[in-house]
Amino acid sequence: MRSFETGQTVVRRDVHCSGRVWSEQALRVLTDTGEALVTACAPGAQARWPALYAKARDDADRSVRMEAFDAMASGRWELAAAVWRETDLLLWKPPAAWFSINAFFVPDGDGRRLRNWYVNFEHPTRRTEDGFDTFDLAVDLLIEPDLTGWEWKDEDEYAHVRRLGIVSDTEHQAVDDARAQVLAMLAERSGVFAHAEQWAAWSWEPAWPTPCLPRPTAAAERVAPGGG
Repeated sequence: MRSFETGQTVVRRDVHCSGRVWSEQALRVLTDTGEALVTACAPGAQARWPALYAKARDDADRSVRMEAFDAMASGRWELAAAVWRETDLLLWKPPAAWFSINAFFVPDGDGRRLRNWYVNFEHPTRRTEDGFDTFDLAVDLLIEPDLTGWEWKDEDEYAHVRRLGIVSDTEHQAVDDARAQVLAMLAERSGVFAHAEQWAAWSWEPAWPTPCLPRPTAAAERVAPGGG
């Protein structure tokens, strides 16, 4: 398995089953071990998102996100240049897991505070020369900063992508298994949650350069699967 150096810029890409890139985001590597690849970014980090996603955010119109999934199902979408906004992001991605665990930090006085944990259900990692590929499966889990409460997010979008056939029955079963795995980790305070206080105290180093995309991928370009 290809490994990355601390401080290296990597690119997370969501790659559709057609081989076309759905999104990409520049991240900086904190650690890379057999347990997990841990990366981070801060406001200003470069990204490319589906144009309809960007429109939904700019217009504060969540319904446009459903249109984006319709575009995905049709195989017709465009990517728009974007930058990460507002939050510092810490991303913990076990290589074989059908999820990543993210922590979002927001301004608080002269510093930053942990706003919430966020579990993104997605394909296992496929390493590339520039980073790693996965594919977001729409449903998410929001967790309170102190781990005492949680709620599911975007179940309506998940039901929609299921209806469209974007998430197959096999992927749906993997998501169900991953949901149970994450809830067990939360209850047992295992995995990343075993070190929740340590991660909650993390902060982006202001001297670090803003992560930039080395070579943005065109929406029409198809990519070959990488290694695990």
